[in-house]
Amino acid sequence: MAGNREVILADFQACTGIDDVGEAILHLEGTNWDLLAAIHSVMPQDSQQLPSEMSPDIEMIEEIRGNQPQQPQQSFTSEVFLQAPTNSNTTKVNVTEVVKPGTSKPKCHKVPRLLTFNVNYDNRVVKIEISETSTVGDLKHLIWELTNKAVCQQELQGWKTEPRSNLTVLQTLDLPSENTLHIVSNPAMEVGDSASDSVTLSDRLAQTYTLNVKDEVHNKKYRLQFRGTRTVLEVKSDIYSLIDVPVRNQQWKGWPSTLKDDKVTLAQSGINFPEHNLSVGKIPSKDKKDIVDLVDSDTSEEEQEDGEEFEDATESFNVEDDIFIDHIPSTKIQRLIPDNVEDEIVGTLHFVEQFEKRYGPAYPDFFVGTFEDAIKESCLKPVKERKLLAVYLHHDNSVLANVFCTQLLGFETVLQLLSTSFVVWGWDITHEFNKNMFLYSVNLTLGSAAASTVRNIDVDTLPVLIIIMRSRSNTEIFTIVHGNIGVNELMTNLVHAVDVFQEQRRTEIGIEEERQARERVKQEQDKAYQESLAADRAKEEAKQIQELIEKQKKEQAESARLAEEARKEAHRQAVESSLPPEPQPGVGDGVLKIKVRLPAGKFLERRFQADTPLQTLLNFLIVEGYPTEEYKVLSSWPRRDLTSMDSKLTLMELKFCPQETVILEER
Repeated sequence: MAGNREVILADFQACTGIDDVGEAILHLEGTNWDLLAAIHSVMPQDSQQLPSEMSPDIEMIEEIRGNQPQQPQQSFTSEVFLQAPTNSNTTKVNVTEVVKPGTSKPKCHKVPRLLTFNVNYDNRVVKIEISETSTVGDLKHLIWELTNKAVCQQELQGWKTEPRSNLTVLQTLDLPSENTLHIVSNPAMEVGDSASDSVTLSDRLAQTYTLNVKDEVHNKKYRLQFRGTRTVLEVKSDIYSLIDVPVRNQQWKGWPSTLKDDKVTLAQSGINFPEHNLSVGKIPSKDKKDIVDLVDSDTSEEEQEDGEEFEDATESFNVEDDIFIDHIPSTKIQRLIPDNVEDEIVGTLHFVEQFEKRYGPAYPDFFVGTFEDAIKESCLKPVKERKLLAVYLHHDNSVLANVFCTQLLGFETVLQLLSTSFVVWGWDITHEFNKNMFLYSVNLTLGSAAASTVRNIDVDTLPVLIIIMRSRSNTEIFTIVHGNIGVNELMTNLVHAVDVFQEQRRTEIGIEEERQARERVKQEQDKAYQESLAADRAKEEAKQIQELIEKQKKEQAESARLAEEARKEAHRQAVESSLPPEPQPGVGDGVLKIKVRLPAGKFLERRFQADTPLQTLLNFLIVEGYPTEEYKVLSSWPRRDLTSMDSKLTLMELKFCPQETVILEER
């Protein structure tokens, strides 16, 4: 029985391409070591129609051999709920799988289970329900949406079977329906003596470093991006796939002098952020090298004897230099993308290089970068600059790959159409790790529905060309062109996609132009309003300034007037204090009675001594409010201006009569 199981295990791995023995045994035990049922359980099933294929008039019918009656298709629907305890809203995703009638056993079409995860974080429990066909990365992404705990900082404990990476499918972990996990701090992040050091290192590990690498061997330059969690050794291994120089023979310049261990991460290496310049070359050959031992452990004794004879023969040869063997090229065909490439940029660089080596110079201009960058370059640009995105998915086990790449993708008309209307991005899903990595990127950028569509593509129909279009603010899969078609069918599909895209783009351009016109009118109105408001504000400010000036002038004039009045009052009081008292009537013959006629016609009257100086009369008028600088005093006969005469002269000297009348006039 053990021997049979080994054969079944080998056949299962050969048919499904699953390299992990544990995962393969898990699938076989789930079907009681039924090879056919196990193969069908992991083979993708078509479960989604594309926008270009949706039609109520299409019905899929499968021919059943023999006399068995035709049975209708059965469909099973599973619901995925996403719910947080603090929020009453629930997100539900329906995943429908169509089971077609056939000769396989019913148990190979089992409906994926709905797994429940109770995640303990920060003294609370987050409940998440997700399909077992999802990956650990999908689960962590949902945890991030509910807890704001970054995916790179999540260390989940409590697994029944510890997952190898974020791309591990939950179904392969043999989990129960109810699971309890705990989020703890990632040990890789806990470096440093203080909390601030830990936070700083966490930020660096989550950052993306850009390495500008100069290839001195082939005189090329590469601009590569790596996460801070990648080690220096992993970077050097990735460079090996580009320059074909093993790590042991690489000679680097530009790494920090403090770097002693290649196993440290980029975040801990001390390189510059966000960009760091490096150069790599090949270690020059030494004067003498050892002959590489080409004898394998399973070499026959005859071959060893031949080798000994050859070594003996070399002693008789007159050879001045030793024999050096630096590198023996492998005859094994290299994959378009090596296994376990964690950086999409490095993967696409390797894809383009190997594609040209394998299929010749006539190939599409593949976009080098991440899948997310390809979407930004094609679908997320302004409407007039937008293009379609064509994703070429390759699988080395497909017999259609060589014909599709050389005769269809290399056809001149196809190349011209792809160059003018498409951004082309390529990926190799031969290795399961690379496939899961692509599905993870699709799930992050296009959603779980698109990822399910890609996951359900049958390997027998690969390679495929996935056409992705931006329509009504949504980026989605428009159609999938399978590899089992001819040039005419491929051109028809591409032209149809371009026509639909152009029509939608014209509509969106019209809407965009109308919006821009409304925006321009609004901006002009806002500008006119602002200019009018500024003019009114300037007028108001000028008016306020003028009023302020006038107010200041009035205040200054009033202050001057009050000062002048104060001065006059002080002078009047001083004069009044020096004014002699008025003599009593009838006292002596030297008393004069003087009447002063005011400008208003009224009279002032006072008695003075005859020997009183003229200044005393003027002082009397000053006390009464008629200062000399504003008024002049005139005698009636003879008419003369007394204020212009000597003020020391007495009234007698001025020949005043006992009853004299003088006139007061304004100057």
